[in-house]
Amino acid sequence: HLVWWKERLQTCKKPSTLQLIERLMYTNLLGLDPNLRNGSLKDGNLNWEMLQFKSRFPREVLLCRVGDFYEAIGIDACILVEYAGLNPFGGLRSDSIPKAGCPVVNLRQTLDDLTRNGYSVCIVEEVQGPTPARSRKGRFISGHAHPGSPYVYGLDHDLDFPEPMPVVGISRSARGYCMISIFETMKAYSLDDGLTEEALVTKLRTHHLFLHASLRHNASGTCRWGEFGEGGLLWGECSGKNFEWFEGDTLSELLSRVKDVYGLDFRNVNVPSKNRPRPLHLGTATQIGALPTEGIPCLLKVLLPSTCSGLPSLYVRDLLLNPPAYDIALKIQETCKLMSRVTCSIPEFTCVSSAKLVKLLEQREANYIEFCRIKNVLDEVLHMELVEILKLLMEPTWVATGLKIDFETFVNECSDTIGEMISLSHQNVSKIPKEFFYDMESSWRGRVKGIHIEEQVEKSAEALSLAGEIAYAREHESVWFKGKRFTPSIWGGTAGEDQIKQLKPALDSKGKKVGEEWFTTPKVEVALVRYHEAAKARVLELLRELSVKLQTKINVLVFASMLLVIAKALFAHACEGRRRKWVFPTLVGLSPYWFDVASGTAVRNTVDMQSLFLLTGPNGGGKSSLLRSICAAALLGISGLMVPAESACIPYFDSIMLHMKSYDSPVDGKSSFQVEMSEIRSIVSQATSRSLVLIDEICRGTETAKGTCIAGSVVECLDTSGCLGIVSTHLHGIFSLPLTAKNKAMGAENVEGPTWKLTDGVCRESLAFETAKREGVPESVIQRAEALYLSLECHSIGARELPPPSTVGSSCVYVMHRPDKRLYIGQTDDLEGRIRAHRAKEGLQFLYLMVQGKSMACQLETLLINQLHEQGYSLANLADGKHRNFGTS
Repeated sequence: HLVWWKERLQTCKKPSTLQLIERLMYTNLLGLDPNLRNGSLKDGNLNWEMLQFKSRFPREVLLCRVGDFYEAIGIDACILVEYAGLNPFGGLRSDSIPKAGCPVVNLRQTLDDLTRNGYSVCIVEEVQGPTPARSRKGRFISGHAHPGSPYVYGLDHDLDFPEPMPVVGISRSARGYCMISIFETMKAYSLDDGLTEEALVTKLRTHHLFLHASLRHNASGTCRWGEFGEGGLLWGECSGKNFEWFEGDTLSELLSRVKDVYGLDFRNVNVPSKNRPRPLHLGTATQIGALPTEGIPCLLKVLLPSTCSGLPSLYVRDLLLNPPAYDIALKIQETCKLMSRVTCSIPEFTCVSSAKLVKLLEQREANYIEFCRIKNVLDEVLHMELVEILKLLMEPTWVATGLKIDFETFVNECSDTIGEMISLSHQNVSKIPKEFFYDMESSWRGRVKGIHIEEQVEKSAEALSLAGEIAYAREHESVWFKGKRFTPSIWGGTAGEDQIKQLKPALDSKGKKVGEEWFTTPKVEVALVRYHEAAKARVLELLRELSVKLQTKINVLVFASMLLVIAKALFAHACEGRRRKWVFPTLVGLSPYWFDVASGTAVRNTVDMQSLFLLTGPNGGGKSSLLRSICAAALLGISGLMVPAESACIPYFDSIMLHMKSYDSPVDGKSSFQVEMSEIRSIVSQATSRSLVLIDEICRGTETAKGTCIAGSVVECLDTSGCLGIVSTHLHGIFSLPLTAKNKAMGAENVEGPTWKLTDGVCRESLAFETAKREGVPESVIQRAEALYLSLECHSIGARELPPPSTVGSSCVYVMHRPDKRLYIGQTDDLEGRIRAHRAKEGLQFLYLMVQGKSMACQLETLLINQLHEQGYSLANLADGKHRNFGTS
């Protein structure tokens, strides 16, 4: 454990922290040097007591309540100074142990700072109440704060719970990567096996990471398994996190380690499924906006109304990242269809975090706010008129929670147990003036029924009523004796004088005398204090008793809370889908998901995909948008949600893979082309006849000739697998390769620009210069680019010259300038031989253009003949312009 803490301390950078670290001694878990001031670990002192707590949770920062502060010493003090922005106690004096802390009121801010930086915290509280003389205050561990699981001891207000963060273990086998997620709050774990590297990185969100030794096996023999080939993406993700290596059986060893940390047993929440699609790759998830990505329209924002966020949004996100099995997707779709046709009023759908529910009940810290929410959850389930929808939601909830509950049992278990204790009716207790009890009890009245309170406060209230003739001062919220001129002018031992002598002027909250007519007595003040303490203690006791009772039904409560989260998410999606005129899943009239069709801003396309096809088109012509749209529509369809189309028929894919542009990865030393090839490897190895593969501008990061051949080979491989998909490209040489894939194009017009419509055929017009001009590139730069393009593409051959060796074996289009001022346009794969044949006559000059493939040369020959003729040039072979028909679409 000390080695673990040393590694953490090595990352500290603040000068004040570094000075504190120099005073540590690594002979005990606190890091205290007994030779320094206040460093004694003598049995029974506070340091010794803190060491006992630290030994129970050695990898958590220990905060101990001491009076009005929470204090940390040794190693923990260094962590507080580094990450919580706190100053050391006593400054930086070198003769004292490191010590730091925060006031009680700043505890939650300090915990947030520590958990945000990945640390777990153990909090030790003092036992409240009087302490006998010459004895130490009692202390106990009141709770823990982990990333995704906040501290709840003494919580008397509403607290937003973050999304739970699991402990994660990763291993690798012949089947792929295995990821085990253990949720401390829910006491549950899940296992995902056979993951690709990209899918694993998509799911990797953790605060405590364990890496199995199976990941170390690489050519270099180092822990940087991503130096060569597979694993670079995962290494880049893991290298920035704190992780530990472990060996042995992956599941049992990891559960054992986590049990040592938390002292808990865990249940398996995996739902067996044979027909579930693979989780999304990281590139796919980011490029369609399922994960927030700069510059990419967010898919979640168009699936749900802007008012629907939090837990429902998280459920939809997880549904997209991990598409459900076919039967579950059908249940979700059927539910959405029913919801879109509902005409009666619907429940509000109270959303409660399952993790928050479990932690508050188990820690017996649930306050009345949470119990009211729990009661609302059960009421909405019990009184839900939409019984058919409730039945359909049972299986999706089973998958989300791992809890299998049949419908009848679920409804019966949602009983009125909570309603017996939590009441919204106001019952009066009247011993003293009723207004006093109304105001004093308003902080808890309506939260716990009066019948449970009266028996405890009866005696205190009776003592208060016997204190004398009293009245309620509303503005001061106090019960005082009220009267004027009752003091005798001469004390003569008459009846009542002893009672009058007990009265003293009443004081307000600031210690000032209230008025001449208000009085109190020590007896009244004591009775008031006892009343407040009795009421507060009984309320707290009842709420904790209720927490204990509800723990026996925790599974039902977790199931009910998740069911309402799913119901709210699907109702919100059905409403937003109807507003956007989406349909339930030919893709006919497909539109980009980020466009609102209802406002008429989208250009729709019809996609009938029977196999893989190649897609060409100009820059800005809509190729990438089409691929994103198809990917999003297919993903929404297999998840049971509505899709942005007029109508849709979507097969149930076993995986959906979208590859867009790649960037370099300096972390693992890979260029953008290396990253692209890593993703292509994953796609090719995973593609089946039931996959959807979408690749945008393949092999853009390397030289044209070899990139074209790699692209052609990838297309052949994917086509052979039988998958559906689209590969878009600007590598027009690919069409001269012997491929069987069909060709589609995004339309373009030389004058008007792109049409954003999908058509048959090939589009070789890039509109590159037009695109650059539209984006504001200076005109002089574009004109020079056009001149360079002509000089680069077109070469001249003088009257006594021959073509260079580079033309051998290449297809060429040439223009011959005849002595009679007429032009001859031709194409050939043997330019030198053709020129020698033409030069039976002397004085001929040539211009030639090398192109990719004979078919391209034939098309350019015909195009050039027709266009030169239209511009008034005299041609010797005008008839050749009618030999072939072609279009640039």
